[in-house]
Amino acid sequence: MSEQRNETDAPSGTVPRKRAAARTEPEGAPPMSGDAPRELDDAPPVPNDAPREPETAPGKRSMHTFTFLGTGAGCGVPAFFCECPACVEARNDPRARRGDCGVMIEGAECLVIDTPPDIRHQLIREGVRTIDRLLYTHGHFDHLGGLGELEYMVQLVTKAELPTFASAATFEGVEREFGYMTYCLGMHELAPFESFEFDGARYTALPVTHAPGTFGYLIETPRTSLFYASDTGRLPDETAERVRGVDVLALDATFWKRNWSPDAHHSVQEAIEEGLELGAGTIYLTHLAMHYDEPITLCELEAYVGQYDGRVKVALDGMKIAL
Repeated sequence: MSEQRNETDAPSGTVPRKRAAARTEPEGAPPMSGDAPRELDDAPPVPNDAPREPETAPGKRSMHTFTFLGTGAGCGVPAFFCECPACVEARNDPRARRGDCGVMIEGAECLVIDTPPDIRHQLIREGVRTIDRLLYTHGHFDHLGGLGELEYMVQLVTKAELPTFASAATFEGVEREFGYMTYCLGMHELAPFESFEFDGARYTALPVTHAPGTFGYLIETPRTSLFYASDTGRLPDETAERVRGVDVLALDATFWKRNWSPDAHHSVQEAIEEGLELGAGTIYLTHLAMHYDEPITLCELEAYVGQYDGRVKVALDGMKIAL
């Protein structure tokens, strides 16, 4: 579960931020994806020395690949201090291990959402050499804490500000926690429901139910629509309407059974219920604590979602989806 940090009181003298060159769609405009097919990768992560390609239908070419860099809640799986069944399983089975949440969208260029503390290891695992755009969902440590890993990429390789998009509240957190890094970032402030286009995909920042200024991102390509919301309670009404019928929903499912923080997170059961209500084509469960309220192993959780005949999937670190 994310740490609940105060998102106010930014220090004085912070770096000026640009507003994103955003495009707001007309009311009722159809999504870019239209009737795009859902072609998803069901396979677990493969060894680091093997090809890591998403599945696509015969004759189809994926223009973008969405990768789960990490799929765990704040303390990861296994946690170094924990001996619960989920952590014991993860120590013995690499497939069950989870780093903190982040994702990557690759086409001709590479866009990353969030910089978790594990990001250096996650990017090395995926063979990433550079990042072209950075988005943030919010400013909690488990989504922001790896930002310092990008400083030397900017200093030594790209030698240019990294275009970075987030809410005003999130940038206040960046400036407070990583003030020494702001010279590396071209900070573009996003307002709720603003959109921008990058590398042939459209990204829309949609408010969710978490810390002030937290966004989920609706990602639309000519083929597929995907909504990613790693940290949220039940979605606000306007956001829910914008993502109704989305092809792929990757949604916070922090807790197993009892939800300690219903105003900020889902349980597995609540995530599935809301995803089905929204008519999502395929639902991926992410931000999984696995430790609480009751520990559950990956083996048990995959057996549980089996009742949904493939419509609900447990996200895994390194799992890929063709967009």
